[in-house]
Amino acid sequence: MPEFRETTLPSGLRIAAEIDAGYSAAMGYFVRAGSRDEVDSESGLSHFLEHMMFKGTDRRSAADVNRELDELGGQSNAYTSEEQTVFYATVLPKFQDRIIDLLTDMLGPKLDPDEFQTERQVILEEIAKYEDQPPFGAFERAMEVYFGPRGLGRRVLGTAESIEAMTADAMQNYFRRRYRPENIVLAAAGNLDFDGLVEQVEKRTAHWSDRPQPPEPAADDEQTLPAGIFLDRKLSINDANQAYLVRMGPGPTATNDDRYAARILASIVGDEGGSRLFWELIDSGRAEVATVWPHEFIDAGAWFAYLVCAPEDIDSNRRLMDGVVQQVAVDGVTSEELQQAVNKAAAGCIMQSERPGNRLFGLGSRWLTCNEYISTDETLQRLRALDVDQVSQAAKRYLTQSGEEIVAAEFGSVNDE
Repeated sequence: MPEFRETTLPSGLRIAAEIDAGYSAAMGYFVRAGSRDEVDSESGLSHFLEHMMFKGTDRRSAADVNRELDELGGQSNAYTSEEQTVFYATVLPKFQDRIIDLLTDMLGPKLDPDEFQTERQVILEEIAKYEDQPPFGAFERAMEVYFGPRGLGRRVLGTAESIEAMTADAMQNYFRRRYRPENIVLAAAGNLDFDGLVEQVEKRTAHWSDRPQPPEPAADDEQTLPAGIFLDRKLSINDANQAYLVRMGPGPTATNDDRYAARILASIVGDEGGSRLFWELIDSGRAEVATVWPHEFIDAGAWFAYLVCAPEDIDSNRRLMDGVVQQVAVDGVTSEELQQAVNKAAAGCIMQSERPGNRLFGLGSRWLTCNEYISTDETLQRLRALDVDQVSQAAKRYLTQSGEEIVAAEFGSVNDE
């Protein structure tokens, strides 16, 4: 059974680890730096900065960083979300010191102005690539409309306008403001030496507290929209073969106990196999995708519904989806559905827990945002303790709420109700 250990260094940096005797170890820095932390002039900066972390430090060139990651032979990457930026790797236990040295060094980037200009073009190409993918644009627009274009609704990638206007000085100030020890968690899972980890990290990060503290940026003008942002509920796509519908409504937060019931409810209503929407819309051939799920943030939550089908079928399929959802909201779920969904969720939880690389993300994110550890056993207990009434109440709470709807399609082929 894994052992949980944690400590807070004098600098304020937190370390949390779930230790076992497996064959690998996963480690990652979780930073409280996401799109919700940006202002308009910084839109997309958290993600831009994530890219720059791989572009070299005072001790390593960009080539050195990538070569050493390859030499260690494990899996490594990074990602940025609305609430955090994460840099992680899974390696053999014998490489613990080396991967910690490398990841820690990467969190002191050189931020070379020439690399900044080069990477700007990479980000712009990434934005253009996703703009050509209707589902991505529909989800972005749904977040912007539901939460507003700032905070949780701010685009993780930013806009072409914000990236083109970005300056190296703005990045340096953002880095110094957000990448401070008190905003960072080092999480680790698997076969590792916790005491050695703490000793090494304390020595290598002691100077992080000395980083200059720049002033806060000017507040946004809430009476205007950020550059490049539009809040239309329809996204027109030329030559689209399918229509994409995204809905958002209220959901449980990351600290709300309802989140377990909501996850099971989503499985019953919209799981990719065996759910009510699957049998009504997917198995029948009416739609390619018809699903629902909750998404939890620190202080807010959202309930998503997603439908993909032929443009001429969007209205009829919308009505069928609404009928399924409304029936669950009124009548609740059955004990058979509950048992099947809990069994599936429990099996998935157990299989995910077999790999340190999988456990790392839940551990690090939870410790960063909530300063809380939830073991696999506790998660299983909470899932298995759910009853029909709890899940049915969640259905009444989240399936009857009004929200926002975004449709992406070639509108000449869609009936406009």
